[in-house]
Amino acid sequence: MSVIEKVPPMSAGEPAKALWISTVAFTLCFAVWTIFAIIGIRIKQELNLNEAEFGLLVGTPVLTGSLVRIVLGIWTGRYGGRLVYTLTMLAAAVATFLLSYAHTYTQMLIAGLGVGLAGGSFAVGVAYVSPFFPAEKQGTALGIFGAGNVGAAVTKFAAPFVLLAWGWQAVAEIWAVCLALMAIVFWFTTTDDPAFRLRRERGVASKSLAQEFAPLQNIQVWRFSLYYFFAFGGFVALSLWLPRYLVGVYGFNLETAGMVAAAYSIPGSIFRAFGGVLSDKKGARSVMYAMLAVSAVATLILSLPATTITPVIFIVVIFVLGFFMSLGKAAVFKHIPAYYPESVGAVGGIVGMMGGLGGFILPIAFGLLKDMTGLWSSCFLLLFAIVAISLVWMHLSVKQLSRQGHSTPVAAT
Repeated sequence: MSVIEKVPPMSAGEPAKALWISTVAFTLCFAVWTIFAIIGIRIKQELNLNEAEFGLLVGTPVLTGSLVRIVLGIWTGRYGGRLVYTLTMLAAAVATFLLSYAHTYTQMLIAGLGVGLAGGSFAVGVAYVSPFFPAEKQGTALGIFGAGNVGAAVTKFAAPFVLLAWGWQAVAEIWAVCLALMAIVFWFTTTDDPAFRLRRERGVASKSLAQEFAPLQNIQVWRFSLYYFFAFGGFVALSLWLPRYLVGVYGFNLETAGMVAAAYSIPGSIFRAFGGVLSDKKGARSVMYAMLAVSAVATLILSLPATTITPVIFIVVIFVLGFFMSLGKAAVFKHIPAYYPESVGAVGGIVGMMGGLGGFILPIAFGLLKDMTGLWSSCFLLLFAIVAISLVWMHLSVKQLSRQGHSTPVAAT
């Protein structure tokens, strides 16, 4: 039995309290993490950036938030999620506030690296929340926590109006203050997770780095990472890219484009909780099959020349894609505590890192493809290629496991 399963006694409401406060905190972190999706468009105009430079700008925070996830996941196991989560939010808040004083493109990129710390909070939250719940409820709990992705919609709904009223610098400052206040609330209203408390009470020594990274030798971890690269990385990339896409293809104004992109982000976020419930009841593997199959069809449709797809058809298909991506995000993280209960921080960190890297690499790739081909729909052709590879790899791996008769944790079947 893992240390996660031998948890100290908890009060009746402690798991729910930890889950909901962590989810609110992650929502604000995600709102900060995607701030360039709106203010980046105004910065692009002010600095006269090309599409590739714009893609790098909106992707820079995602890079930091991705790379630090594995470190923050390990630190959460060593020092406890309550401390690491609080410090992560405070550091991101400081960087976001300082962003309002940046004037050059280089300064924007440097500030963006600090803003990206907010995205690392996901790995902290996964490692912090999961020990509060038994295996049969972890999919639902992590799905609810992951629904904090709706923070992207908060930014897209609110930031355009703040920007128009007071400028993009005000957006950065207000978002920073809100995140700092959330860090204080989190510290004073939560407790350490039960797995960390147990290790501290028993004086259990921290794992060596070799032990922490041992599961990463398993190709299965990297297969999960590819799934998340598409499901989460694709979601983040589209959240950042859609306002620009809608302005460029359909001539929407910034406010309308932001509202539509926010509406995309909402089902792609809140339905992650539903994906967690489905993964608990139907099995994460079945949910993954459905997500990849529907996403392949949706991205293939959107790969058609942009001029052949009306705004209504585009919005309907993109909403379907966002919904199934949300299910897939939950299903991937249902697998992790089921297969790697002793290494949730490290494995969750690397999978989360790869998903975040998708959110960094893909906007840049979208911009480069647009610059090279002149086709707005080239971004969806790239997504189709990724999801097709993921679907084939998953199917071949499942068939191989069936032939070999390998056992599968009940929670992940």
